[in-house]
Order: sequence, then C-alpha cells, then structure tokens
Amino acid sequence: MARILLAEDDPSVREFVARALEMDGHAVLATEDGGLAAEAILEHDGAFDLLLSDIKMPVMDGIALALRVADQYPDVTILLMTGFADQRERAHGLDALVHDVVPKPFTLADIRAKVKEALDGRPAEAETLAQQLGA
Repeated sequence: MARILLAEDDPSVREFVARALEMDGHAVLATEDGGLAAEAILEHDGAFDLLLSDIKMPVMDGIALALRVADQYPDVTILLMTGFADQRERAHGLDALVHDVVPKPFTLADIRAKVKEALDGRPAEAETLAQQLGA
C-alpha cells in the first residue's frame, strides 16, 4: 500500500490516525510536529505517497510544511487536518497544492475515506464551511 508521513502534535490523535491507516495496510511514519516531519521527508528523500498533517502545530505549522514539501517533492500528495475553522480557511488558499482539508473531529471511517480519496487522486468533495458546521 502507500507510504504516509503523518505530522500531528496531539499524541492521542496521532496514534488514532496512525492505527487507522495501518489497518488499511499503509506504512505510516508518525511525527509530532512539522519540523520533525520536514526532517523525515528529507531523510527519506521524499519517498512518501502522502503527507497527512495537522495545520496548527508547534515548531512548523502544517501550511509551512505543505509549502516546503510541495516545493521539494511535488509528487507527494498533501492532505491537511484541522479543528479550527480559521486555519481551514487559511489552507484553502493552497488549493493547487493541497488535496483537501479534513475537519476535526473525524471518525475512523472519515479519515480512512479521505486518505483513500487522496491516494486515488479523486477530487475531494467540495463542501462549504457552513455545510460542515451543519448550517
């Protein structure tokens, strides 16, 4: 299956997501912030199919990480996650670089489906923030 680089500063979310993706047979390298993820992608010379990163993290946020990865390794698909609506809107300026932004909280099925979409190269469903918030 796919090689996935995961950057998530919350240990419980990081473990939940890593286990969910490993259930689908993916090899997951989990890091606790964007700085460590940037080091890991360099160390592995970009040999990942997907970068799955939280947006709001210490050291280097997910948007800075996405910009760096897209510049150095344009073949790596990028999927971001966030629990903050303002961060989600910030990421939408990166539409050409980022496959989608997954809103938190999400279920096991949600994250597995979004990763599958990203890896399959299908466009993510367009959904407004109002629809996501149930308005």
